[in-house]
Amino acid sequence: MKNITPLDDFPIHQTSETLSVPSTTDRNFYDRYWFNGFSKEKDFLFEIGVGVYPNRHIIDGHFSISFKGKQYSFHASKRLDSSRYPMVIGPISLEIPKPMEIIKFTLQDPEKRISCNLEFNNLTLPHIEPKSSLKEGTRILMDTSRFTQFGTWTGEIQLENETINLESEYGTRDKSWGVRPVGEPEGGAPGKLNDEPGVYWCWAPINFGQVFTHFGTFEDHDGNSTQLSGEIITVSDNGESIKNMTNINHSINWIKGTRWSDGGDIKFKVDEKDTKIKIKTVGPRFHCKGIGYQHPEWGHALWKGEEAYDYEVWDLDKIDPNDYSYFHIHQIAEASMGKENGFGTLENLVVGRHDPSGFKDLFDVAE
Repeated sequence: MKNITPLDDFPIHQTSETLSVPSTTDRNFYDRYWFNGFSKEKDFLFEIGVGVYPNRHIIDGHFSISFKGKQYSFHASKRLDSSRYPMVIGPISLEIPKPMEIIKFTLQDPEKRISCNLEFNNLTLPHIEPKSSLKEGTRILMDTSRFTQFGTWTGEIQLENETINLESEYGTRDKSWGVRPVGEPEGGAPGKLNDEPGVYWCWAPINFGQVFTHFGTFEDHDGNSTQLSGEIITVSDNGESIKNMTNINHSINWIKGTRWSDGGDIKFKVDEKDTKIKIKTVGPRFHCKGIGYQHPEWGHALWKGEEAYDYEVWDLDKIDPNDYSYFHIHQIAEASMGKENGFGTLENLVVGRHDPSGFKDLFDVAE
């Protein structure tokens, strides 16, 4: 039974190896789940991240929620055994009762500070995004695939002295896999990409009821898209139809003294018709550090020992906007597209120079 897992009984092999053996020996190979859920009326935005790193022998998970002026985060990590499923990381578990339709997440903090029992149900079929690829000379730094899906949440969140009941609250999820930089910084000579480091990423999945829109872009320092996608998904009794946006461009409004936004516009053509989505951010600000991004202690794929977990709380009004580890944010997006109104997520991450935004160096803020 060495290296054989229950998944090997399914006809899903891609190589001659068992499914416990990745097709690459790159240490940064990963499988990762991300979810969010929110309510404008109940004033919360929560996110979930679960990552599997078979060549590092690590699985980690995070749950974080912004609510009533604070952000509460729970982190867990453990050694990964050869069987990657079920996904249990100490107090955290992620189950997939019905792939692409129903996913369950539970958290039971042993110290009873935070817990949840949540179920995600799909509204749309999964939508595959363009692949993300990046090389440093001849070496692959990033080669990933990702799909996105809209859905709703039911369940309950216990948060210190608060109980939040979820009744078909809106949410989004993605699933990604491949190779990307994770874990501790690598040694050796600095790569040429470090001559002017930085990243610009903007992402906005929006739910307009029967119509769902998806927009995402990476840009270089000059504002040229290095990856760009935009689609309109229409759901009806006859199934789904997808139309591609063309001539896409966007603008972001930056809050003075920060790299956080309060909205923006996405302009495009669909069926040769000029269309615009106007976005205004509402509700609590969510820092992606709460699910491991740019986190010095709980970054993705960091070795924390055989099993570890931790809990932390931030006062959102006291976060330093000049601290780059808090640059990466998600916010509830109140959106309009013609006569249609909807809600979704606006994600922004900008580090380094980005001329269209007016950022001149690594960490300066909006003027």
